[in-house]
Amino acid sequence: MSFPSLDRLSLLENFGHSIGSPAYVYRPTHAEQIAELFEKASRHGLTVGLRGSGRSYGDAALNGGQIVLDICRMNRILDWNPETGVIKVEPGVTIQQLWQYTLEDGYWPPVVPGTMFPTLAGCLAMNIHGKNNCVAGTLGEHVLEFTALLPNGDTVTCTPETTPDLFYSIISGAGLLGVFTSITLRLKRIYSGNLWVHAWASPNLRTMIAEFEPLKTEVDYLVGWVDGTVGGSALGRGQVHTAQDLHEGDDAAPAQSLRVDYQVLPDTFFGLVPKSILWQFMLPFMNNAGAPLVNTGKYLSSRFLSHHHRFLQSLVAFNFLLDFIPNWEKAYGRGGLIQYQSFVPKETAADAFSEIIKLSLRRGLPNYLGVLKRHRPDKFLLTHAVDGFSMAMDYRVTNGNRVKLQKLCDELSEIVLQAGGRFYFAKDSTIRPEMAARYLGEDTLRRFSELKARCDPEGLLQTELYRRLFCSQNGSRES
Repeated sequence: MSFPSLDRLSLLENFGHSIGSPAYVYRPTHAEQIAELFEKASRHGLTVGLRGSGRSYGDAALNGGQIVLDICRMNRILDWNPETGVIKVEPGVTIQQLWQYTLEDGYWPPVVPGTMFPTLAGCLAMNIHGKNNCVAGTLGEHVLEFTALLPNGDTVTCTPETTPDLFYSIISGAGLLGVFTSITLRLKRIYSGNLWVHAWASPNLRTMIAEFEPLKTEVDYLVGWVDGTVGGSALGRGQVHTAQDLHEGDDAAPAQSLRVDYQVLPDTFFGLVPKSILWQFMLPFMNNAGAPLVNTGKYLSSRFLSHHHRFLQSLVAFNFLLDFIPNWEKAYGRGGLIQYQSFVPKETAADAFSEIIKLSLRRGLPNYLGVLKRHRPDKFLLTHAVDGFSMAMDYRVTNGNRVKLQKLCDELSEIVLQAGGRFYFAKDSTIRPEMAARYLGEDTLRRFSELKARCDPEGLLQTELYRRLFCSQNGSRES
């Protein structure tokens, strides 16, 4: 049979449906098949890009015209110890599989993204953060050990103590150094499937940032919704949510709240409307006229109907807000969306994020949804982390605004870089190689280049993100 086989050719997209490219997709079930795929790609002069659930907003899981290795079928639970909370899994296990497998034993993933569908390999390749980053750090900080197959043919077992160079670079390495084959991590002990949530309205961005600071060590989760469609004294207004885990004995019926069926999100809205069609009702509002109306309604509701509201909410409902409405990203229309997320030190965050919102409004490209989080630094090589804040912002893409939107993002990135900020490869689709070099620094780029040459001397592992940002530093495999 020819390689690559034409029946493997598929059109792949990013999560926001704003970028797409055809690739030859292979879905192995065992590490031996990955090694065989590397060998074949090498013989045929092709590159291999890694892909999990395809939830990246950017081009990190695309490899146009080349091979894409989809690890979703490698999704077995290999070992679970409910006494210690230590679990060993294959790389294609999703966050959803993880919490559903361990919840009734009283354990929850220590860090989760805003959706439950990414694979653990994808989460670690990008070293995801959650609404508890200022307390728990990134997911990589909770990994005890992993095994990975390198393109050079080696299988390595990595821990923070025995192989720190590989441990702290393959985690955060965007799938460019090796393929996870097993992951061992410690989960979080919980005593209820519920959280105590406190929600209140915040009149503007500067106030919200000030409110975050004393809370960063007092609560278990901290996140803010930011309205990017208004300026003036209300610029960055929004709503803050904090959440606290229940302690042992606080839940009168923990066996019930720790049941999987208690956590599952409903399929209908108000018990009547199927959620699967709700994104179609959102379509008329995903524009520069409709989004401000929706955001104003949300803010007024938080200000006058639920200001300082305290309530119990399930872990799934609080953590996975992006999963409430299936296919919500389709509401942005045929051009899709990009998400622009930047991380800025606490000293400069208020000024930088305020200027970002103002500039977006001046350019006629407001972001329709903004999310603010508090962060702490970490040890990983290609880290996005700072002692400060991140703001993620959703921008609608159309055929008519693509060039204008890229120009805006260039301007926004300059604001971020001037403020000492960083970017996140899971979300990025707009920064340029010189921008990546400025925030990563010469030493990080040198170390990454040396590791790439050591782990992947032929340059087999590549993605569109890699070619966009790193090929000028590391060279490109001819294909």
